[in-house]
Amino acid sequence: MWHSEHNRAQGAEGAGMEQHRRKFLKIGAQAMAGCLFPSFAFAALRHLDGSERVLHLYNTHTGETLSSCYYSTGKYQLKALQKIDYLLRDHYTEAIKPIDRNLLDLLYAVSRKVGGRPQFHIISGYRSPETNAMLCKKTAGVAPHSLHIQGKAVDIRLPAFETKSLRDICMSLKGGGVGYYRKSNFVHMDTGRIRFW
Repeated sequence: MWHSEHNRAQGAEGAGMEQHRRKFLKIGAQAMAGCLFPSFAFAALRHLDGSERVLHLYNTHTGETLSSCYYSTGKYQLKALQKIDYLLRDHYTEAIKPIDRNLLDLLYAVSRKVGGRPQFHIISGYRSPETNAMLCKKTAGVAPHSLHIQGKAVDIRLPAFETKSLRDICMSLKGGGVGYYRKSNFVHMDTGRIRFW
């Protein structure tokens, strides 16, 4: 009888320890995710920022411009997001893909740091897999599995703003990857893991 009760007690204690262990591992994984995947850490912008977020965009390939309030009254605005998706489409194939909202928030954060109403010149937004494969053959700097394919990357410049300074601002946000292409005069920004080149 004593052995039976003792075994049950040990079993309950073991289950409790296993539950604590799982909880600890879950907290650790969440903390690690916040370090490796900036969308977790960068989500704080949604609560710290004002009631409206506006982006001013210019597509260097199509000549299209857009000033869009994509976030207002505490939520993302679907029609505004669709207009942004269209402007950032693959201009080779006309294919459209939803652009990562965290990427738009990063662009907005950059605009706040630059000040005023900066108009981002978009060199490249979404790329279809076909376009990316074609560019890989033509250009050494194009990644075969680019985040452009997922709508999680954008190449930008601000003509009235030094590109190196733009790079520094993007890096300071620690919201993902930042690449500086001095010769081509643009900055790559994505919502992947934090890395700089």
